[in-house]
Amino acid sequence: MTTFDDREQAFENKFKHDQELLFRIYARRARLVGLWAAEQMGITGEDAAAYAKQVVAADFEEPGHKDIVRKILADFQAKGVAISEHRVEKELDTQLEIARAQIQSE
Repeated sequence: MTTFDDREQAFENKFKHDQELLFRIYARRARLVGLWAAEQMGITGEDAAAYAKQVVAADFEEPGHKDIVRKILADFQAKGVAISEHRVEKELDTQLEIARAQIQSE
């Protein structure tokens, strides 16, 4: 192998590592937002954890976070919780930073 091949392999490994890290951060964010939303709806304990798993699953429906927002807003509406889309988006941003810090400290 040449130096160029070694360098190319190193870049590919770094890219793979970075993508795996991002996946874990976004999955953690979805779980944290799910727990926050459960709290807003008065869901506690194992039911809150189960709801958070549903939010994580909803995140795989399409690229981006709009699928999470739609699910949470629909659930809020069904439960009569008056929280705006903007507030949910803000919580996603807040939880993203928390998730990033948690994953990086592990």
